[in-house]
Amino acid sequence: MVKLNKIYTRTGDAGSTGLVDGSRVSKADARMALIGDVDEANSALGVAIAALGDDPVAAHLTRIQNDLFDLGADVATPGDDFAPSEMTLRIVPEQVERLEREIDAMNEGLAPLRSFILPGGSPAAAALHLARSVVRRAERTAVAASADIPLNPAALAYLNRASDHLFVAARLVAGRSGGDVLWVPGASRS
Repeated sequence: MVKLNKIYTRTGDAGSTGLVDGSRVSKADARMALIGDVDEANSALGVAIAALGDDPVAAHLTRIQNDLFDLGADVATPGDDFAPSEMTLRIVPEQVERLEREIDAMNEGLAPLRSFILPGGSPAAAALHLARSVVRRAERTAVAASADIPLNPAALAYLNRASDHLFVAARLVAGRSGGDVLWVPGASRS
């Protein structure tokens, strides 16, 4: 259980921060850049949830938000043993599989794509597209960080699938308010 009585500790004033095992790293470390991008993705999901209101997609996003906190804890735990335990949070393949089932269910009634999609369609769909792009950036940061530190392969797969999930959710939500905004190649050339 997390218990925070005091928000500031001053331990990071010199530019370092603590990891789960008690070790300290620079706030500019690749691991910390990834944790920051995951945090930003989680915030973007919060904006999308607020835009969705009582839409059933919001429940999916709330689960993804929780998973992203698990993912942050996973990344903040150094080492190359990615098995979860009582004391170690790790993303597991079942979380990725849940996203895949949700993607398949949402995608079932959608028309096949005929073009790339412009982010928009409604405020909620636009918020989902923004969240998707922020999750995609977190995934790129994860791939870059994995060149320097061991990262859980399930965490990498989770980020990839989460952005796919958000893309399909944006299409589903846009479909309820007029449909996808399609890219028209070269439309403004003349």
